[in-house]
Amino acid sequence: MDINNKINRKISVAPMMDCTDRHDRFFLRLMSKNVMLYTEMVATKSAIHGDRKKILSYSPEEKPLALQVGGSNKEELAEVAKIAEGMGYDEININLGCPSKKVQKNMFGACLMKEPDLVAECISAMVNSCKIPVTAKTRIGFDNVESFEYLNNFIHKMRDVGTKTFILHARKAMLTGLSPKQNLNIPKLNYNMVYEIKKQNPELEIIINGGISKIDEINNHLNHSDGVMIGRSIYQNPYSLVEIEKEIFNTKINPTREQVAEQLLEYVEKEVKLGTKVNHIMRHTVGLYHGQIGSKEWKRYLSDNLMARESDFQKTKHIMTIIQNNEKANQANT
Repeated sequence: MDINNKINRKISVAPMMDCTDRHDRFFLRLMSKNVMLYTEMVATKSAIHGDRKKILSYSPEEKPLALQVGGSNKEELAEVAKIAEGMGYDEININLGCPSKKVQKNMFGACLMKEPDLVAECISAMVNSCKIPVTAKTRIGFDNVESFEYLNNFIHKMRDVGTKTFILHARKAMLTGLSPKQNLNIPKLNYNMVYEIKKQNPELEIIINGGISKIDEINNHLNHSDGVMIGRSIYQNPYSLVEIEKEIFNTKINPTREQVAEQLLEYVEKEVKLGTKVNHIMRHTVGLYHGQIGSKEWKRYLSDNLMARESDFQKTKHIMTIIQNNEKANQANT
């Protein structure tokens, strides 16, 4: 059996800078055991020369977990692939989609779409240095280039050196003139191009990404692709993972928000003893009551008490009272 097929990528949470750190991933895993999780993008030099424990460590509960890496030096990428395998990551993913100026300056991200031969060399080095799957996350085009032929040829270059899984953000990247945030909204979505890539390459695993949030949207995309990657909507509304568990994975027993909070506070207490700041964890929970009664009170308490650098762990104790009141109010409203 191909190792790629041992990983269930039906639904995954996108790598998001300053969002999907190890604390956020632990939090998300409390609500979903089945989705695939990805780290924030880690530059090759940081992974090789930085504080590896701080940058690359994770909790076993976070698995299945992929490390996303940014770089264009094939020797460095090969070394990081080895490191990822040695640390127990389930997959290593190369970032070919980030359009930020800083990333372009360091010659990785979306600008590499202009260098298909270099990308192929890099992926070949990674594939030959580890046994875990090497996957790619890319845009469907860049600047004035948005053609099926270019994207298909780009994917074939990577396929021919050993990559079988591609995550396609269904927007092109504008390398000049737009900020990274604008690049998430302004270029038009072109889902049909992703569908056509899958249709023409049935042997490849094609994951679609970009602007997806609702269950009916997910189900529709799954009719045309192998999986769906969701980004900002999960960060803004993390408890929507429970709906995904119910509707997509048919999970019968799912945690309440109260149960999620109880388990998270146990984690916070353990992490604080290890020197982690409370706000580094609790900042990821702002959206727990998204769209629910009590959302404003929840956000206000976090903002006033748990989002500052020196927030006191003792103030987390009051969280359960807020949550229990919110749960009662929401139950009464149904």
